[in-house]
Amino acid sequence: MKYISLFFLCVLFVMPIHAQRPRARTVGIQMGSLPTGTYNAITDVPGVKVGHVTLIKGKGKLVVGKGPIRTGVTAIVPNSDVYENQLFAAAESLNGNGEMTGMAWVNERGLLEVPIVLTNTLSIGEGYSGVVAYMLKQSPNRVPLPVVAECYDGGLNDIAGRHVTPDHVVQAIETASSGPVAEGSVGAGTGMRAYEFKAGIGTASRILPNNHTVGVLVNANCGRRPNLMISGVAVGQALPKETPPPTRDGSIIVVIATDAPILPHQLRRLCKRAAFGITRTGTISRTSSGDFAIAFSTAQVIPRNRATQDSIVALRDNQLNDLFQATIEATEEAILNALFVAKPMTGRDDRTMPALPHDQTIAILRDYGRIK
Repeated sequence: MKYISLFFLCVLFVMPIHAQRPRARTVGIQMGSLPTGTYNAITDVPGVKVGHVTLIKGKGKLVVGKGPIRTGVTAIVPNSDVYENQLFAAAESLNGNGEMTGMAWVNERGLLEVPIVLTNTLSIGEGYSGVVAYMLKQSPNRVPLPVVAECYDGGLNDIAGRHVTPDHVVQAIETASSGPVAEGSVGAGTGMRAYEFKAGIGTASRILPNNHTVGVLVNANCGRRPNLMISGVAVGQALPKETPPPTRDGSIIVVIATDAPILPHQLRRLCKRAAFGITRTGTISRTSSGDFAIAFSTAQVIPRNRATQDSIVALRDNQLNDLFQATIEATEEAILNALFVAKPMTGRDDRTMPALPHDQTIAILRDYGRIK
C-alpha cells in the first residue's frame, strides 16, 4: 500500500492498481459472451468517475472510538455537475434490511441529482452530511437529497467508533477519477467480506452490439461459503472450511451506469436484473441482508432550468435484452473481482478474514473444465 496522508487521526491509504491481486478474468475465468470495455469497469461509461477514501489504523483489541479502523468511503460521480445536469435514474430494494437514502426521491422523479456514496452502516449520517457539504461548496443555494448506501463492516472495523467523517466523503467525491478502478479492500469495501472471504469493491463492464456500454460497481459483503458459485461450479463447497460461519448476514450494493438512452422505468428493470447476476455467484438475499441496486443513464441530461418541455429519445422496451444480459454479466463479474482482488485482512480483536485462495479455486475450476 502507498502512504498518502494523516487525516483526522485516521491513516489514509490508497491501493495502487498494480498492487492488486489478479482479477477473475486475469486468471482465466470467462463470464458471459459480451466483450468488456477498456478497463472492465464502471468508468468505461464516458464521464463516470470513482473515488475512494480508505481508512486503516491500529490493531489488536477493540476499543470503541479508537479502533482498530478498517473502513472508508467510495463515491461514484456520474458527471461533472449532476445537480445542474440531472440524469435519468431508478433504484430498487432487492432485500430491505439495510439503507439507501434518497431512493424515494430518485424513483419519484426518475432523476439522479447527486453523486452516489457508499460507506458502512453506522456512517450513513456522515455520508449524507458529506454530500450536502460538497454540494454547498458548489453553491449555497443547493438543497440536495443525497443517495448514500451502506454495508456492515463491524466484523473487522470499529464500526461504533464512526470514524468516517463528512470531510472523507467530500474527499472521495473530489478525488474521483476515470480509468482503472481500485478494487477489493478499498474505500467502502475496506472492511467487507463475501462468502466468508475478504471482498469489498468490485467492478466490470460490457459493450453491447450497438456500442453502448453498461458498467457495474458493487460493494460485496454478502453470501456464505457453501453457496459460492463461480462459472456454475459450487466452488464454495469444494474449498476447505477454515473459519466459523458469520454470525450475521451481509449486504450488497450494486451501482449500474450506462450510456444507452433509456428511461427511468427501463433503468428500474436493469436494477432487477442485477439480482440475477448476484444469484449467479450464490447469494440468496437472506432475511437479514440489505441488498440494493441503483441505475442511471448518462445519455441524456435534464438541465435544472425553467424549461417547460424536454425532447427525449429512448430505446423501446423490445431493445433492452442486451442491456439485461450486460447487467447480469457485469454484476456477476464485479462480485468475483472483489473476491479475487481482495487480500487477507486482520482487524478488530485480531480477527482475520482470509482471501479467496486463488490456487485452490483455479484447480477446482480446471477440474470442471472452466479454465484450461
